Amino acid sequence: MANTTPPPKTPDATRRSERSRRAILDAALELVGEDGFSKLTIEAIAARAGVGKQTIYRWWPSKAAVLFEACVPEGVDSPAEVELPDTGDLEADLKLVLRATVDELVSERLDAATRALTAETQNDPELGRAFTERILEPQLQAYVRRLRSAQLAGQVAEDIDLRVALELLVGPLFHRWLTRTRPLTHDYADTVVELTLRGLTPRR
Repeated sequence: MANTTPPPKTPDATRRSERSRRAILDAALELVGEDGFSKLTIEAIAARAGVGKQTIYRWWPSKAAVLFEACVPEGVDSPAEVELPDTGDLEADLKLVLRATVDELVSERLDAATRALTAETQNDPELGRAFTERILEPQLQAYVRRLRSAQLAGQVAEDIDLRVALELLVGPLFHRWLTRTRPLTHDYADTVVELTLRGLTPRR
C-alpha cells in the first residue's frame, strides 16, 4: 500500500523573519511608551518580542535604529508612494490630511516613540539624516506636489513659495504637539488650514 502521508513542509524563513521583525518593532513601541527612551534596551526589546539579542543586532545597530524603523509608515518604500488626496477641493483635502496627522501625533501607540525619535535625531546626525530622508522629506514633498496642483488650477497664487506654504500648514501642528501648551485637535487643524488658505488664495 502506497504511503499517502504528505511530505513535511519546508519552513518559510522569509515569513518567520518578517514575523520576528514585526514583533521586535511592536515591542520597541510598547516599551518606549511604558518606560521612555532612556530605559529602553535591546535586551528588553528582545525579551518582549521573544527573540534573541543577536537577532536584533543582525538587523539594527542600536535601539534608536529599531525605533526609527518602527516609526516608518508601513508599505511606503519610496518618496513617490507618498501622495496627498487631490479631489479638486484643496481645503477639504488639506483638512483631511491634517486631521490624520493630528491622529498620528496624539496616538498613544506612537506619541512616546515619535517624541523620543525626534529628540534623538538632534544628538545623532546620521539618524537625523535618515529621519529626514525616509520620513520627513517624502511627506513634505507630497504637500508641495498637492499645492503645486492647486497652483496650476488657480487656487493658489502664482507667486507663493510652496515650501513656505507647507510649513505654514504643518509647522503649527508640530509646535503645539512638541510644547503641549494646548490640546492638538481636529478643530485646531481645520483652523490652521482655513487661515493658511486665506494667505495662499489669489487676490481678485
